[in-house]
Amino acid sequence: MNRFDFTPYRRTMVGFDRLFDLLENHNRLNSGDNYPPFNIERRGDEAYRITLAVAGFKPADIEITAQQNLLVVQGKKGEEAAGAQYLHVGIAQRGFERRFELADYVRVDDANLEDGLLTIDLVREVPEAMKPKTIPVGTQKSLSVVQTDKGSAAA
Repeated sequence: MNRFDFTPYRRTMVGFDRLFDLLENHNRLNSGDNYPPFNIERRGDEAYRITLAVAGFKPADIEITAQQNLLVVQGKKGEEAAGAQYLHVGIAQRGFERRFELADYVRVDDANLEDGLLTIDLVREVPEAMKPKTIPVGTQKSLSVVQTDKGSAAA
């Protein structure tokens, strides 16, 4: 039983429906396929790195697609050399598709393939208008007395 009930939170938290839906559907979407293995690393307050172990894949075999709030990494093996006779195949030869849900304002900064590891650097760039601002609390303006001309008031 891997289900967590978010109902109490849904009643008091406005605008988090997408997050709760993602959490509830996570197990259903990930069918248990753990290929290729990967790491997710926090590299700073606003920087992340995803590293996938993709031994045997060339840069031309890998396609990275970034959409709004979704990163899709696909690997499609090219044709092997004709006439090769393998006595043992221990390196995975199958294609893959890995999906990563991204938070708002997270974008792909760079991607590299080196030594069988695909690294994808991500950066969160919150627009200036969306960043928190400190609002100074002003004091009530003091009331000033309006001066009247004494001569006209006495007349």
